[in-house]
Amino acid sequence: MTRVTKEMAQIRLSNVAEDKYFWCQDGKVLKSLQDLGLALSKMDEATFGYHSNQTKNDFSKWVRDVIGDQKLARDLEKSGNNVQAAKSVANRIGWLQAKLSTVRMTPM
Repeated sequence: MTRVTKEMAQIRLSNVAEDKYFWCQDGKVLKSLQDLGLALSKMDEATFGYHSNQTKNDFSKWVRDVIGDQKLARDLEKSGNNVQAAKSVANRIGWLQAKLSTVRMTPM
């Protein structure tokens, strides 16, 4: 398992390059984990089912291949609906943000 550094957390919370945007079937364009979480929380069943079903999981693949977050990708694979998926993304964003705010104390 790879330890997530502050730098990695910052990258995962940032917008991805324009050529790596996620284009939803409903026309929404996702540029970041924040965009993904918001879109999932408002997504209808048809759009979620188009991107996440027994033969594919576009959200998990994008998070794994573009964002680089293996743990969240695995969590998204297990999500049975958009509400569970949105919760997984929100939890991970919270964890990554906490990682950024941790201050490492050095001994004097």
